[in-house]
Amino acid sequence: MMIGGAGCKSKKKAGDVSDAEAEKARMEQEAKLRAEEEERRRAEEERLAREKARAEAEAPAQKLEMYFEAIANANSITSANQSIDEALTMFASPQTPVLIVISESGGQKDYDRPTTIKEYLNYLKDQKKNINTIGDLQVDSRGKITEIELVKQK
Repeated sequence: MMIGGAGCKSKKKAGDVSDAEAEKARMEQEAKLRAEEEERRRAEEERLAREKARAEAEAPAQKLEMYFEAIANANSITSANQSIDEALTMFASPQTPVLIVISESGGQKDYDRPTTIKEYLNYLKDQKKNINTIGDLQVDSRGKITEIELVKQK
């Protein structure tokens, strides 16, 4: 009986060791899975933050394009003037410079005569057509546009 008892105890000790090793392996696997999930979550948060930043940067340009179209296609001078007044609230000043790219070659841009945003919006009202698209906007810390670059459509 002693031999059998001694044999059971050694089996029990061996079982305890393998159970501990299995538990350790399971815990390591769980930790690895948690780390992978955390990395996926972090990557998704970064992607969403980039998309949000891009959308916030594009939002003023989209809104301004809508104002340009509304001014150019206004049914009356009063309506056009109202759209001009609304559009001017997006700018740091009515004297904000407007640069119109008339050609670009090898990274060099040729600009039309510089103008101000107020003059450009009145030009849209008078011409009743919007032939330029927004190329670049510079904004200040308050989110107001301080410079706009337009690209002449061909």
